[in-house]
Amino acid sequence: MGTSQSREGRELSDTESEYQSEEEEEEVHYEAVERQETPQATSSSKKTLDEIDSRLKSLKLKYPSNSQTTLNPVKLYLHIGGDSPNAKWILSDKLTSFKFIKTNGPDDSGSDHDEKEGDGNSFWVLKVGSKVKARVSTEMQLKMFGDQRRVDFVNNGVWALKFFSDEEYRTFVSLFQDCLFENVHGLNATEENKLKIYSKEFIGWLKPEIADDSMWEDAVEEKEEEPVRASQDLLEEFEEASNGGVQSLSLGALDNSFLVNDLGVQVFRNYNKGIHGKGICVKFDSNRSEGSSMEQSTPKKAMLMRAETNMMLMSPLKEGKPHSTGIKQLDIETGKIVTEWKFEKDGTDITMRDITNDTKGSQLDPSESTFLGLDNNRLCQWDMRDRRGIVQNIVKGGDSPVLNWNQGHQFSRGTNFQCFASTGDGSIVVGSLDGKIRLYSKTSMRQAKTAFPGLGSPITHVDVTYDGKWVLGTTDTYLILICTLFTDKDGKTKNGFVGRMGNKIPAPRLLKLTPLDSHLAGANNKFHGGHFSWVTENGKQERHLVVTVGKFSVIWDFQRVKNSAHDCYRNQHGLKSCYCYKIVLKDESIVESRFMHENYAVSDSPEAPLVVATPMKVSSISLSGKRSRG
Repeated sequence: MGTSQSREGRELSDTESEYQSEEEEEEVHYEAVERQETPQATSSSKKTLDEIDSRLKSLKLKYPSNSQTTLNPVKLYLHIGGDSPNAKWILSDKLTSFKFIKTNGPDDSGSDHDEKEGDGNSFWVLKVGSKVKARVSTEMQLKMFGDQRRVDFVNNGVWALKFFSDEEYRTFVSLFQDCLFENVHGLNATEENKLKIYSKEFIGWLKPEIADDSMWEDAVEEKEEEPVRASQDLLEEFEEASNGGVQSLSLGALDNSFLVNDLGVQVFRNYNKGIHGKGICVKFDSNRSEGSSMEQSTPKKAMLMRAETNMMLMSPLKEGKPHSTGIKQLDIETGKIVTEWKFEKDGTDITMRDITNDTKGSQLDPSESTFLGLDNNRLCQWDMRDRRGIVQNIVKGGDSPVLNWNQGHQFSRGTNFQCFASTGDGSIVVGSLDGKIRLYSKTSMRQAKTAFPGLGSPITHVDVTYDGKWVLGTTDTYLILICTLFTDKDGKTKNGFVGRMGNKIPAPRLLKLTPLDSHLAGANNKFHGGHFSWVTENGKQERHLVVTVGKFSVIWDFQRVKNSAHDCYRNQHGLKSCYCYKIVLKDESIVESRFMHENYAVSDSPEAPLVVATPMKVSSISLSGKRSRG
């Protein structure tokens, strides 16, 4: 069910017997042999006492235990035992060295870090002795412990480097961050290139110490409680088998929620402790003609509309690709697909890769007839009041509809939109393949009010709070939490959906797994579907964030993440990263994890239940009032 915080963060101590490895014992033996030979050599040659002293000093310089003779010296530790009770750190190498090299391939050849010129295919690699060789990337999940002069990371196992001085630690961190910048952006990590990528407005994303952090300070200071095991405050209420082949989860705020699987739509009843099956499955039966051109595959996207009495189902045109040429409209009450809509513009068929509701709460509106559509280079609104579908224009002045975004940088052919979401008032946030996150006001899709540069990793999913103040972007290896608030020239606080943010833009925060949990999640498992908890009313604040990776559902406390005084953020360099979370572990890979609507939160719980769907099961988990901390 839950996992407690791992012991990988405990301080390393060479005095504990558990850190004595076989390799270390061999090194100690080698030193003893060398010291035995020294007096034999000096006595046989009958040198003077001064010569003996000189000889001993020269030999001492060769001792492996003297870190001053090693370039970039470090101690290397390996974590063994996973998350078992016997898990521990062992000393893998009591004295080794690290270096960053630039390489074009998997061999060991490459230039040292000082030689920064290379072709476009080269990349930086971290080597530690003969045991570690890792491409510098976010996949390493590097975690810093500044107070311990230590970093942990993943590379076919979980490793820790411990440095002999603060200066050596800071040098490593600086080199790692420069190498990461070059690997991500393909440019040398010079100040000029950093400005080129992030611009003057967003330089605080690379140098958080100069960014305006005041907008994060709205987090209320809270009394720290004693840590509790995650299994104590995560309670599984329901778990039952689905009909198999689950593709997506659609939670309702009213009476029912739904699982879309290979056979149809399975109906569940909403309760305060989660969702429970009603034994009803609406089979896919569109009564379409033999010549229908609509997709035949299982829908991968489902969206509730019209007071949750209708569901829009979108299937991919090709397996493995998200793009679709149309959608089906399912009447849930009758169990029939009543309409098949085509995406068409000016008489030409077009595709969409994603759809979403106009606002956070519009699925509750019985008269709602429009929804938003997104393709690689298109952002539009569709209206179902016309049989063929009409692209609606929400630009001031009633200008003609625009789908071909040839004007402006944000809508060039290389935009590569990947995902989007809407706020409570209909503003739109869009995530892109290049890591950029763009904010559009509810009155215009022509040009983004704010465009965040991102950190280089593709944004695969995006969510936003009801009030539009916070944006959550999902990448393969971390979540990026962005504050959209800023102070305009008149001293008024606004968000980036309604005005262009100025120079003092808050630095984002990252939500990551610890290296050990990342390793346990599996090298091929990626973060997907990061969500805020669900509110649809002004003045209500989301309480938690959840993301799925492999068999894990990972939950963060939103208030704690925002709190600048939180323990996680001490002794960190660069962007603040939060590692305090709870984990729900299932026995198969999770399709989706979502919090139910706030209507289903009960008095003794800080949050509505979490619903976790796997291909064969669906579970409901309640959070108690207790809280865990890192």
